[in-house]
Amino acid sequence: QVQVVESGGGLVQPGGSLRLSCAASGSIFMVDRMGWYRQAPGKQRELVAIIMPNGRMIYGDSMEERFSISRHNAKNTVDLQMNSLKPDDTAVYYCKAQITRYLFDEAQDYWGQGTQVTVSS
Repeated sequence: QVQVVESGGGLVQPGGSLRLSCAASGSIFMVDRMGWYRQAPGKQRELVAIIMPNGRMIYGDSMEERFSISRHNAKNTVDLQMNSLKPDDTAVYYCKAQITRYLFDEAQDYWGQGTQVTVSS
């Protein structure tokens, strides 16, 4: 069984910073891309950033200006550093990991349960 668990959400004032963490655990042979998505009320889920095992990163539109993604391959973790936060960043942030459970298994996407980030004064 595979689990993907996020942590680090909460309430922050405009202009503040927050760091989200995500860990994949369980029966894992290999973790390929890991990433963060977010969904605000009434809006579609959107890409924040993804990172490959080799460190290559892909950011969503305008995300790279204030957000930074990093990962620790040996620990199967991915972090998202968010700076200069704005009220528009308020959303549920989801972690997704592409995981192969055993040799010759087909890679599948696993989502975390999401963590709420609220930017408000």
